[in-house]
Amino acid sequence: MKGLIQRVSEASVVTGVEQIASVGSGLLLLLGIERGDGEAEVQNLCRKILTYRVFPDDQGRMNRSLIDTGGSLLVVPQFTLAADTSSGTRPGFSRAADPGLANELFERFVVEARTTVGPERVGKGEFGADMKVRLVNDGPVTFMLEV
Repeated sequence: MKGLIQRVSEASVVTGVEQIASVGSGLLLLLGIERGDGEAEVQNLCRKILTYRVFPDDQGRMNRSLIDTGGSLLVVPQFTLAADTSSGTRPGFSRAADPGLANELFERFVVEARTTVGPERVGKGEFGADMKVRLVNDGPVTFMLEV
């Protein structure tokens, strides 16, 4: 399981013409689910993301987590993070989890995050949808986390 996090001052997801989720200051998470991922990966990556210290403390050092700051989290399913790009000029997706399982684990991740920080602080994209993701990257600060 992979998570690309970006520290944002705001982010939103639109499907069609409807905005389905938005957050203020916090993190945008693009979540990639791979074959072999399960409940343990959901719990481990969620814990890691919510406690990863990417927000500045009083001295300007990245020393505070999403939990510490009371920020929001926008979780967007992103199967292309599971792509094999090691050869050729076209990605392969054999590493990606089957859509049914991936959707189940995506939803489980959202539940885990909402249970930890509160449902009002966690928004989500729509699995399998064509989405437009808008964000204002703060920093910019971007990290790839894997479990």
